[in-house]
Order: sequence, then C-alpha cells, then structure tokens
Amino acid sequence: MFDDGRSKQILFAAHCILNQNSISDGTAVFPGACREVMDVLTASRVGVVQMPCPELMCLGLDRGNPRGGSFPVVEENTRIRACLGRDAVKLRIQQMVQDLVYQILEYKKYGFQPMGIIGVNRSPSCGVDTTSENNMEIKGKGVFMEALTAALKNNQIAIRVMGIKFSEIPEAVRAVNSLLNNP
Repeated sequence: MFDDGRSKQILFAAHCILNQNSISDGTAVFPGACREVMDVLTASRVGVVQMPCPELMCLGLDRGNPRGGSFPVVEENTRIRACLGRDAVKLRIQQMVQDLVYQILEYKKYGFQPMGIIGVNRSPSCGVDTTSENNMEIKGKGVFMEALTAALKNNQIAIRVMGIKFSEIPEAVRAVNSLLNNP
C-alpha cells in the first residue's frame, strides 16, 4: 500500500513557518513563508504538514487586541499566553492536539516516517525551548507545545520536537537540516 512516488517522510511544522500572515501583529519577519526553511524542506522532498495556529484558531487574527502590535512583543505574547489559559480555549487546544496525534498515528500505521515537529521559539503557543511569560522570553514550552508533547508521551509516540527562531535564520536552517538528516 502507498507504493508510489511518495517519500513516506512527514514533517510537522508550525503554521507560521509556512504563513507569516497568521501571526500576531508586529511580529512578522517575512511577507509569506519563511523561505529559507521552506527551501530546505522542499529540497529534502519530505511531506510538510502545516499544524494549526492555536492563537488564530482560538483568539482570532488580532488575538483579541486590535492594538497588540503597538506593545513590546514579549508583553503582548504574555497577554496572549494568559488568554490561551482560559478553559474554553484549553478545550479547543486539546482538540487540535488530538487531531494532530491522530494524523501522526495514521502515518505511522501505514509505514510513513514522521521526521519531526518544528515549533517557533518565544511563541506563547508553539515555543519549544522558549516561550513568553511575565513579559519576558523564558525557558519552557508554549501552551500548545506543552499539550502536544504530553499527548505524544501518553500515546508513546517518539518524535523529535525542535524550535526555531525567525530572528536566527542561519541557526534555524542548520537545525532543520540536522532534524532531517538525523530523525
């Protein structure tokens, strides 16, 4: 089954790596996708699954603050993180996580190789190594990545999860190359 031109290799990427139009006001670095990272992914011939943007899906494009872009990024990210902690939002995030885990399990069931998950550091939702809290960038995971990594562990899914920063593109490209070459 599935013996055709597919690589059968899948990588899961934070939504904003492919679409900067989705991120909070004042934080976009690129007009669309992060081209440098996308170039690496395209050249690798790995299938790319764009994960949902929890902030957009739970709080809207303006994240509930039409003036969000006028605040320092870590302050606005701290506010966004607090909003992501609301009970109704947590339920929606859990549903997104369950949907993502289902996709990963389906791929694995049919012999596909999940190569990894790429998040975006400093993000209040998709940060892997760092997130924003208390108006600072701190070590730790964003709300979505916390829930996702817990669900992966609960489902005994071993997959590398790494974070990149849009302000550190050469490091991001090296990290993505390393992930693809050492899943």
